[in-house]
Amino acid sequence: MSKVAILKTSPQTILEDYHRLLNLADYQAVVDREVDTALKVNISWHFFFPGSSTTPWQLDGVIRAMTRDGYNPDLIHACHNRTVVIDAHLGERENKQIDVVENHGIRNVHLYEGEEWIHIRDAVGDLCDEFLCLNEVYKDGFSIPKRFIGENIIHLPTVKTHVFTTTTGAMKNAFGGLLNERRHWTHPVIHETLVDLLMIQQKIHRGVFAVMDGTFAGDGPGPRCMIPYAKDVILASADQVAIDAVAAKLMGLDPLEKIRFIRLAHERGLGCGDTGEIELVGDTEAAEEKWGFVGPFKKMTFASKMQHKIYWGPLKRPIEWSLKTILAPWAYVASVLYHDTFWYPLKARAKMAEVLTSDWGRLFRNWGHARPDATGFPDVGDVGADVHRSGVGAFVRSLGILATCLTEAPEFVKKKLSGNQALSRPSPSSED
Repeated sequence: MSKVAILKTSPQTILEDYHRLLNLADYQAVVDREVDTALKVNISWHFFFPGSSTTPWQLDGVIRAMTRDGYNPDLIHACHNRTVVIDAHLGERENKQIDVVENHGIRNVHLYEGEEWIHIRDAVGDLCDEFLCLNEVYKDGFSIPKRFIGENIIHLPTVKTHVFTTTTGAMKNAFGGLLNERRHWTHPVIHETLVDLLMIQQKIHRGVFAVMDGTFAGDGPGPRCMIPYAKDVILASADQVAIDAVAAKLMGLDPLEKIRFIRLAHERGLGCGDTGEIELVGDTEAAEEKWGFVGPFKKMTFASKMQHKIYWGPLKRPIEWSLKTILAPWAYVASVLYHDTFWYPLKARAKMAEVLTSDWGRLFRNWGHARPDATGFPDVGDVGADVHRSGVGAFVRSLGILATCLTEAPEFVKKKLSGNQALSRPSPSSED
């Protein structure tokens, strides 16, 4: 039986709770201490937005738990992907993840900067013949990071909704790290893509594990333009399908009925998507909470409505073809203009207001100054998080991102390939 650990938590107990959580989920039986472990950080927005990206206490709690249990910190590294429209270096600073990495002295790997990528058939062989969709999307195949082969991976997603996949979590967190170029080509078949990527992970990694943070959780047209809530839960599991299913149920969504990638993975025996067949450990009453999230489709943004029309609706035939040509950068520009230049400066602060003053908002504000004890952070301060990138600050910064998304667009910048090494920069997906 698949097992998912769930705990209610607070800033005062968060560090001890993460250690307990990982061990309740039997992570030491899955994560081989003799090989490298990639902590796959999630940055769904380079700007700070509660619920959107890996929290600093999530990353910190996992590192502390592993070193406490005897894992060698020299064999632990943070791992980042990027897109042209998401700046991973800005994101790790704005979300205070780099502070954690530097505090613990672990390596910080950006997959698109000097790492070698290997053709998928060289990596997984005949498993390619079992793919649901990737052989059709990429007629000549695609590449994955060579360093992943034989490594453990611990995914660090958050509990949130997503305009392409309904919810996003452990399975979706592999998307940016495994597909190095033209990821947006898979959007019309995104659910099948996530199932193919899970098959790849189970083939190449020594151990696959997920630790999901629901201290902040996001509802609405995620993974960016959401309404964030403070929900005080954390989850962990070696079953990527099961943890996504439990998170979906918490949000109020039937995982097998409403979320296609969970159902497809469950039907193929890649994990358990039936919450009635999942063993829950820890604070099991927390798993019975009903948050009543409305999901990503009831109050969609203009951008998400247009994306749906392009990938699945009436604009698919006249427009989608352009995303596979040199014209594709129009979509990158449109994404930055809407999300970074318009939505975040004008709307983000109001959406975040309530959670910024929560205990978690205060902890984020004082991260690096709040002094932890053995269990957590007894004093998180009195002042809520400050959104210094809102208004004019976010607008000005967005102009730099806009320039970068054009200068680094792979349709304009040709990279030389060597052997099986693939492009050092990916094509973007506006909704990683």
